[in-house]
Amino acid sequence: MSETPSKEDELAGTEQPFVQHLMELRDRMVKAIIAIAIAAAILFFFPGPGALYDFLAAPLVAHLPKGATLIATSVISPFMVPLKILLMSAFLLALPFVLWQVWAFVAPGLYSHEKKLVLPLVISSTLLFFIGVAFCYYLVFGQVFAFIQSFAPKSITAAPDIEAYLSFVLSMFLAFGLSFEVPIAVVVLARMGIVSVQKLREFRGYFIVIAFVIAAVVTPPDVVSQLSLAIPMCLLYEVGIWAAQIFIKHTKAPEEGSEPASNA
Repeated sequence: MSETPSKEDELAGTEQPFVQHLMELRDRMVKAIIAIAIAAAILFFFPGPGALYDFLAAPLVAHLPKGATLIATSVISPFMVPLKILLMSAFLLALPFVLWQVWAFVAPGLYSHEKKLVLPLVISSTLLFFIGVAFCYYLVFGQVFAFIQSFAPKSITAAPDIEAYLSFVLSMFLAFGLSFEVPIAVVVLARMGIVSVQKLREFRGYFIVIAFVIAAVVTPPDVVSQLSLAIPMCLLYEVGIWAAQIFIKHTKAPEEGSEPASNA
């Protein structure tokens, strides 16, 4: 006579009181805030808020007319804008540690096959966001500003406001950072069973249209920035389809009754 032993839940006995969860969440949030504060303190002394803004403004300044600079139309802008950039840079610098705290909080409540899915997605989504921001800063900004300045009449002296430039930069960074998360979205949709890989392949033509529509809406009305956003999105969609097949194969939950039966 044979019987299949019931598989023990690997999370059995790991339950914690709700208050204890809140205390752990508080502790991890405090650690994350401290990490951001330390990063801000380091950046405040080196290279400094002013140097950070100069670095951020370098792609635009390089294409301004000779002798032209950015201007501040508000009294407190020369103080507030570099401070905002300092805090943003500190958050990005501390982001790996912040995400590690998030992972340490949720990991104990995940099964082993779920950890195989979540941790790679957290790491890859962070890297893709940074790559998108770097792509925007080092490759897109130079081309966009050169294209825009080529249309400026000779009678106009360009002198952009620093707050307007900061708003433009942040919106562009966010647009490119999120657009580079396309593979993550594709993988999650396929892994959760919402859309099959075959359906994703069939949806390819529609996604190309959607990518160009999104690029036209979130970027300035110039061909350079729109193509710079739409083309990578289309390529990353293909990467997502390829990655989805790998994730689905290696992150499946153990099937019930998969263990060999024991003879009694």
